[in-house]
Amino acid sequence: MKSTLITKPVLVAAVCMLLSVTLFAQGDKASRPSPPATATGKIGAATITINYSSPSVKGRAVWTTASLAPYGKAWRLGANEATLFETDKEVKIEGKTLAAGKYSLFAIPGEKEWTFIFNSETGQRGVKRSGEANFDPAKNVLTVTAKPAKSAKLTEKLAFDVTASGFTFRWENVEVPVSIK
Repeated sequence: MKSTLITKPVLVAAVCMLLSVTLFAQGDKASRPSPPATATGKIGAATITINYSSPSVKGRAVWTTASLAPYGKAWRLGANEATLFETDKEVKIEGKTLAAGKYSLFAIPGEKEWTFIFNSETGQRGVKRSGEANFDPAKNVLTVTAKPAKSAKLTEKLAFDVTASGFTFRWENVEVPVSIK
């Protein structure tokens, strides 16, 4: 009888530990094929942080019409959840004012011009089940354009860099600088 009293609590504790480890492992975003990444920096008095998931090119077509991020279609600027852009102070992006806050960041890539969309809805997946970018255009707070350039070398893993003059998006053979003051 004593061994049953001791065995049940030990068994219950072991099952609870196993379940908690399993649940924790499923929430580990770092093990995803497109792991989370963060770019942060100071621009004037403002701290800018961009949280995104970083897919790899892996030999795939990135910018063509039947690709990962086709020209002319809104895109989440990464993988998994929508990319988040946060500023702790009001800033001017490409000359237009953006209030301090947290925004989902989307883009419409183009060969000669990119449109960046700052949307007030956050926390959503980056795409709908239909494959479209997952944002409500009525919640767009700011839209700006920037000119893409061919990068000097292949950028295998999607990346953002925040510098004193703004941020630069880089992936495959494209880089797009966006001015922030």
